[in-house]
Amino acid sequence: MNEMILLKLGELVLKGLNRRSFEDKLQANIHRRLNGLGQFRVYTRQSTTYVEPMNGDCDMDGAWEAMKKVFGVVGLSRARACEKDKDAILAACREYLDEQLSSARTFKVETKRADKTFPMTSIQLSQYVGGELDELYPNLKVDVHHPELTVYVEIRDYAAFVHADPEPGAGGLPVGINGRAVSLLSGGIDSPVASYMIAKRGVSLEMVHFFSYPYTSPEAKDKVIELARLLTPWCGHMTIHVVPFTAIQEELRRSCPEELFTIIMRRFMMRISRAVAQRIGAKALVTGECLGQVASQTMEAMNVTGAVVDLPILRPCIGLDKEEIVQISRKIGTYDTSILPYEDCCTVFTPRHPRLRPLPGEVELAESKLDIDAMVQAAVDGIERIRV
Repeated sequence: MNEMILLKLGELVLKGLNRRSFEDKLQANIHRRLNGLGQFRVYTRQSTTYVEPMNGDCDMDGAWEAMKKVFGVVGLSRARACEKDKDAILAACREYLDEQLSSARTFKVETKRADKTFPMTSIQLSQYVGGELDELYPNLKVDVHHPELTVYVEIRDYAAFVHADPEPGAGGLPVGINGRAVSLLSGGIDSPVASYMIAKRGVSLEMVHFFSYPYTSPEAKDKVIELARLLTPWCGHMTIHVVPFTAIQEELRRSCPEELFTIIMRRFMMRISRAVAQRIGAKALVTGECLGQVASQTMEAMNVTGAVVDLPILRPCIGLDKEEIVQISRKIGTYDTSILPYEDCCTVFTPRHPRLRPLPGEVELAESKLDIDAMVQAAVDGIERIRV
């Protein structure tokens, strides 16, 4: 039988009557990730999703790498299917795992017997396969506590499967099962990580980026597009809504107190993002804010910033240290792009002494001389939409 990929499900198995909807969403996401890699059959049985190539033209290596980034999967294995017969299982182990068996020094066999009609117990089958392999490979010694190699045997409904140690999956919930949100994507380290973290909780995303040409360069915009592209293996395809923000920032510089400039600027970002969310049917906004990291991320500042919208603002990085955020950005492949020296709009007209604990009343007073609705509408009308 062909090699296939076994995907172990995570939180999905804890769901009740709506579990099927989670499994259906996961399978739909898997099919999208496999597009262009060949024809695969994808199905779920007994808390395991099977990715089975239908012919020899399938790119198994590409499929394997794609499945590592599918949210909803906690572990995955490349496995060989065989008949549910002890000798067929032994032969599959020898053929499929020969390289690992020949190079390891210690091993054990673990059997999971989901099909209880199989005539041998799990322990009996493990002892049989382990004993035969011990005889066939002189380099091997049985170590049931700390083996260098574990040979896994799974007896399931339609076949038996053999594989070596599984690799960890992406975890989380299938993207899209928890609705849609708008993520504010800058060119920094934090916002791509926040997008990844909220997508891991089953949220599909569209991005909003604020672009202040000529104060920020076209390279800064290209950098953000590349960050979004790097997120697509995890988050799926998305649209970037590029907002022309120069006119708003210049008006704020002319009309508002310098120490409140960043807070008022972020309030406009929230208003515009809210308008985008309303247009696409998103139910929340996502930011990369981390408590106390900069002046605009104190509790008082975030309270004033979020007061202008009626949607939940999700801040998955809120309690992380910077080093923790950096580690995640390295893991998902966005760090090297995030640190490229192209500044985003948040660095334009940065006040020398920003207000750390602004009061709602003073910010509203400073905004009272602005035509807020017209400024927001002009920015929304000028949005450029880029699909990645």
